[in-house]
Amino acid sequence: MKRIAFLLPVIFLMTIANAQPFAKWTTQTLTLNNGMAERVITLPTSSGQFTTTSYKPIKGAFNYFDTASTDFQFEVNGQVYSGLGNWALKGVDKCTDATGGDGATVTLTSADGKAEVAIQFLLYPNLPVIRKSLAIKNLTRETIQLESVDVEKFDITQYWAATFSWVCHDYGRRRSIGPYDGNLQDALVTIHNSDWQQGIVIGNEASGVIKHTSAFWQGLTICSGLTHKDAAFPFRKYIAPGETFTTPQVFTMVYNNHKDPDEMLNTAVPAFVNKHLGTRLSVLQQKPTFVYNTWKPFETNINEKIVMDLAKAAAAAGMKEFVIDDGWQENYGDWVIDKKKFPNGLKPVFDYIKSLGMKPGLWVSIGSAATTSYVYKQHPEWFIKDKDSKASSIQWVGDTTKLTACFSTGWYGYIKDVLMKLSLEYGLEYMKLDFAVVTSPYRYNREISGCYATDHPGHRDHNESLYANYEQVWKLFDELHAAKPDVFIDCTFEAMGGLQLIDYAMLKHAEGNWLSNFTSTGSKVDLRIRNMAWWRSPAIPATALVIGNPEMQDSGWAMHIKSLVGALPIMLGDPRKLTQADLAIYHGYATWIQQMEARYGIMAYRQDLPGFGEPMEGMWDGFARINADTKKGGIIGVFRQGAIEGKHLVTISGLDAATIYLVKQMNGKVITTQTGSYLSTKGFTVALGQFYDGELFEVAGL
Repeated sequence: MKRIAFLLPVIFLMTIANAQPFAKWTTQTLTLNNGMAERVITLPTSSGQFTTTSYKPIKGAFNYFDTASTDFQFEVNGQVYSGLGNWALKGVDKCTDATGGDGATVTLTSADGKAEVAIQFLLYPNLPVIRKSLAIKNLTRETIQLESVDVEKFDITQYWAATFSWVCHDYGRRRSIGPYDGNLQDALVTIHNSDWQQGIVIGNEASGVIKHTSAFWQGLTICSGLTHKDAAFPFRKYIAPGETFTTPQVFTMVYNNHKDPDEMLNTAVPAFVNKHLGTRLSVLQQKPTFVYNTWKPFETNINEKIVMDLAKAAAAAGMKEFVIDDGWQENYGDWVIDKKKFPNGLKPVFDYIKSLGMKPGLWVSIGSAATTSYVYKQHPEWFIKDKDSKASSIQWVGDTTKLTACFSTGWYGYIKDVLMKLSLEYGLEYMKLDFAVVTSPYRYNREISGCYATDHPGHRDHNESLYANYEQVWKLFDELHAAKPDVFIDCTFEAMGGLQLIDYAMLKHAEGNWLSNFTSTGSKVDLRIRNMAWWRSPAIPATALVIGNPEMQDSGWAMHIKSLVGALPIMLGDPRKLTQADLAIYHGYATWIQQMEARYGIMAYRQDLPGFGEPMEGMWDGFARINADTKKGGIIGVFRQGAIEGKHLVTISGLDAATIYLVKQMNGKVITTQTGSYLSTKGFTVALGQFYDGELFEVAGL
């Protein structure tokens, strides 16, 4: 793209088809403004600093930031570079992205001539969001070591902001006060001052254990980007001469006049994530609505007859996806079909599943191989090395029978060929890809992670392997989607590397995430399901939340379904044990869910239900899945979890104020007919006669 020269002190406006440009600049200042938020940046002239001097909502007061924020910071070979350093301005370019973003890229050269950094800012229509990344180029003749990258670094005003703000971390759901240094669960953090009724949302798009967001931790700053060199899982990247490394993006939203930070969590955040983040779910034409998985109670004890019998019963229950879990293969690594269990192979089984109206799915451990496998014996150099340069497993403590492969080696091409064959030749449409590839949820010694090999082509050392192997997994997913665009990839929390971990990096490359292995029954598991769905949504799209292991034959199984409708409904268990009457009831639930998706597109949305908090014992809880764009309607779920009160007032946000809506039970019985305004302010009462009970409702606009 042609660079605009700085010869005259005039404003250069960008042009973009059918849209107002969101960036303008002079020789001294870059102004980002989309009518919702404004950020003003001082540009270096011949040489000088690059600082954010103002970042605020367009209307109203905003008190958080100092008048000269550091803006960005990173280390190269131990030397700190930041916006407060000495930079020469190389130029400013217009930039856009494929999801509606519009803005500018500023390119700077360090005074020592060793580094060039291109800082990209993107804004989006009707949302107070600015998305940012750094592209760092090595101008030296030697390979450099990049560490401790803060894509965003804001300096905070004295006393009030740091002293009286809540830090809402852990997907924006857990509140603390005072200095906070984040962790792998901080895909989203909100910093909110309830006295001022204003704050900032920080979304970090880095992967897994190498994301980092902190507030007031080592001074009056807010930082977000990649883990620092002193972290438990430090980021590192080696950049060869003349090469450029582009960081993951960080998005921020500033707001005011909000009494509670959850207002942003239920409005601007999911709107941005659904429309502009570039998630795989947002482009998936047909989203799953009711999934069956064989893992419990069968685990690895499956065969062709069992699977076909289960498939017949699951289809009768209305399932639309049928996933064969572990146990179909001869061993880990070779991924050869066990002909004793499946004498005719998997393709006839997949074809039978399809003939019943379901999509076939399969579990594969993408980074593990048995020591007895052919692939390990032929290529021991493809496997991770521990600190003592020995091949090892990072999945389980004490497991010496299965080793972990390194994606920075030839393993990448090998496992890609395996998955391509399963998908393209066998007709696989759902992939559950499991087991640790970077870190393990079950290892508490941080040194047992990544790969310590120094001769693997994709990384030079252990620290670099953490980033490199995540990126290789995402590349693999992208290539699978390129070959088969509609395949649903379920990247489990074990593959992500943290207990019940999901984040924005994963969502851009995979559709879902098997989040848990809950094995309890009855109201205990229902509470855990709803708690998990509440905890990670609305920051994370609810349909990406694959929550196991509720079983179909449990007593009170209807509550499993009602609870799961707030996420991605998935059931395990043995449907062969159900009566024909029960299977018919199951089918009724499945049909209703599919109808709601067809009418409203519910699987793209989830909101908190006003007046209901975190699901917990002795309380009421609920969720809404209202189409926030069309406002034609959706569904709500209301639950009594041992509460003393037998009834509860329900109000519904996000509806069109003037439109009349019917609120109906699943059987079609109309509970109330009211305007959206009435439902949001006065609502209606739900009575549940049992201490542990729940009900689903359709909200239909007329």
